[in-house]
Formats: sequence, structure tokens, C-alpha cells
Amino acid sequence: MQVYIPAEDSYFFSNFLENYLSNKKNKNIYYLDMGSGTGILSKTASKFLKKENITASDINPLAVKLTKQQGFKTIKSNLFEKIQGKFDLITFNAPYLPEDKREPMDSRVATTGGIKGDEISVEFIKQAKKHLNKDGKIFLLISSLTPKNKIKKQNPKIIARKKIFAEELFILEIY
Repeated sequence: MQVYIPAEDSYFFSNFLENYLSNKKNKNIYYLDMGSGTGILSKTASKFLKKENITASDINPLAVKLTKQQGFKTIKSNLFEKIQGKFDLITFNAPYLPEDKREPMDSRVATTGGIKGDEISVEFIKQAKKHLNKDGKIFLLISSLTPKNKIKKQNPKIIARKKIFAEELFILEIY
């Protein structure tokens, strides 16, 4: 199983998170980086937040190893299966593409959001709300290639967007 290497979506989300956290007066924020991959969002958050307030989580054992090596508290978990506690901020650069049987199996875990592409995001939203502190925020990155009917039922607000190649990326705010 390979770790998702940061690409346009990762850098877009990292820049967004940097701008968001740089404007926060309260730096005592408890942050969960769901689907941490190489730890790019955890690293970004660590510029503004106490490292001990940052938790990284991924289903991929190699990603868990990578973020642990960077000194972050890291949990191997399938979404919130092993996550305890509540957070002020939860981010997820979700696998958002529809299943493509031509893609190698070992890379699908990092890119495929389910048969249609929205299943992991929808399940994440359902579970994340239980782990959110009062006045907390959830930021979810999806693509124009991701079906949005079920996601729209959560009343997300598009707070950032970026056009890349043949798709558009969206960062949704859910609370």
C-alpha cells in the first residue's frame, strides 16, 4: 500500500489551512488531521498550534509511520473507528474519485472514495460530527468529480475552490 504523495489538492488544502490558522487568535485548538498521508496538513498546523494538540490519523500503516516519525501523535484508524475525544478542527483530504478498476489496488486506498466516489466522504461527515467540540469546524476537500447529492444533505458551505486540469477542487465547511 503506497502513501498518497502531496499533489495539487494537498497544496491547495495546506495553503487554505495556513491562512485559516494564521487568522486565529486562540492557538489552543485541538486538531485532527484525518487521512494524514505524508502529514502535510499536520506540518502546516504545527506552524500555528501546539504539536501536542495535533492528532494525525490514517488507515494506511505506512502513513501512520511517516507522521509518527515527524513527532505527531498518530493513530491507525479507519475513519473514527479508534479516535477518541473531541476536536475544535477536523480536516480530511478525502479520497474522492469514483472507483476505476484500471487503477492499481495499492493506490486506490488513497484516491478512491468508493464506487461512486462519495461514500467515504459521506461516512466521514456522519462520524466527524460526534467528535467535534461546540463551535468546532470540519473542513473536507472534494472534487467536481465527486457526486454531491448525499454531501449536500449535510448543508456544507464551499469556502474555497480551485480549478485544476479537468476538475475543480472544493473545500467544504461542515458544522
